[in-house]
Amino acid sequence: MPKQTPRPEPGTGGRSGTTHFGFASVREDDKQTLVNSVFAKVAPRYDLMNDLMSGGLHRLWKDELINWLNPPRGATPFTLLDVAGGTGDIAQRFLSAAGEKATCLVCDISGEMLQAGRRKFSGRDDNRAHFVQANAESLPLPDASLDAYTIGFGIRNVTRKEQALQEAWRVLRPGGRFLCLEFSEVQVPLLDTIYDRYSFNAIPALGAVVAGDAESYRYLVESIRNFPDQDNFATMIADAGFERVDYRNLTGGIAALHSGWKL
Repeated sequence: MPKQTPRPEPGTGGRSGTTHFGFASVREDDKQTLVNSVFAKVAPRYDLMNDLMSGGLHRLWKDELINWLNPPRGATPFTLLDVAGGTGDIAQRFLSAAGEKATCLVCDISGEMLQAGRRKFSGRDDNRAHFVQANAESLPLPDASLDAYTIGFGIRNVTRKEQALQEAWRVLRPGGRFLCLEFSEVQVPLLDTIYDRYSFNAIPALGAVVAGDAESYRYLVESIRNFPDQDNFATMIADAGFERVDYRNLTGGIAALHSGWKL
């Protein structure tokens, strides 16, 4: 299947000391600053742009994440960490589906994204959602302290993905669940060509009109193409220590939902 750029091998970030920022090669130490700049710009229109770019499909994909997580509905205490979850989309779905003893810790490195999430929860009589600004590569949480870890459309922006996966394993309790929703490699002939053309032409144009920022959305499209495909990312999850690793393709592989267990 033709691709705009080769996907990296799992466990590599390009040359030593460098990594991808879209199609550009940058110093590892510089990437986070560049990513932070992107999300500071897109945060005010992030949810609207998700609807426009995906035709609302991201909502169904996030519903599928919660369905596969299947949180307890009763009075059993259950704590979810949602990483890169700044605007609170997954947190809202989780708290609606889970029981009254469930709590969600929303973690994001972007203060602007967290502000968007806090606004979404303001005025709600619900103290089960908590927000913390932190890096997925170094979480300010104790070992074995969480029941589940989710990350939606965020891990491809992490500089050291292997380190973030190891942190996910560290903070989960034995029996804990890891779920990652991320754009992936399209598996349907012809759809891949249509999707490439749409991504590289329509999405930056939408970003320019709706958010006044074509370049940030060009980066987001390029970051998708640089992310490992389904099988390679599943290998990375297993290498971090997770077992019973599995994935489900969504909408022909435009997105994929990955699962692993700390056993």
